[in-house]
Amino acid sequence: MVRVMVVDDHPMWREGVSRDLAAAGYEVVATTGEGQQAVRIAAAARPDVVVLDLQLPDVSGVEVINGLRAELPGVRILMLSASGEQQDVLDAVKAGAAGYLLKSAGLPEFLDAVSRTAAGDTVFTPGLAGLVLGEFRRLAISPSGPESPKLTERETEVLRLVAKGLSYRQIAERLVLSHRTVQNHVQNTLGKLQLHNRVELTRYAIEQGLD
Repeated sequence: MVRVMVVDDHPMWREGVSRDLAAAGYEVVATTGEGQQAVRIAAAARPDVVVLDLQLPDVSGVEVINGLRAELPGVRILMLSASGEQQDVLDAVKAGAAGYLLKSAGLPEFLDAVSRTAAGDTVFTPGLAGLVLGEFRRLAISPSGPESPKLTERETEVLRLVAKGLSYRQIAERLVLSHRTVQNHVQNTLGKLQLHNRVELTRYAIEQGLD
């Protein structure tokens, strides 16, 4: 069972999200309306996924992301925010959020986003993925130092689709490959780039302008 912590300063919203998650079979291990408290209790609660609001009364969502990742390096963070402002989205992704969903999303979209985040996917509200990719392309600095590891044409193709936020299943369908073959390509790419997970891989891809 996937363990989820909900961080949102609006009690009714926080409770509603928690009920929806519990009804869908998730284990809600903690809820809080304050960022600093979220970081404090995360080590004990040990969530797999944190559903995090960007705007909190005590500290910024970005500070919470940094604190959570320091306490639990493997935790996956899904932003659930009313703000679709470009800088808010970019700041959250650069800090290490695995995805960014607007609060206007419907329940099926939200539950799917939590499921995909738990599985290691990157998830964005439609339209935001393109914004992130475009901005990181403009900000990307040409690699310096040793030559970047050489990826095969297929690995590069899979990497582009990972950066777009597609799941393994969707990539397999798009490229007419098996699910296991896509996983193997991703694992090979992680090894070549000395990265640890799909979130790091996605950041690498968007920094390199792969879309």
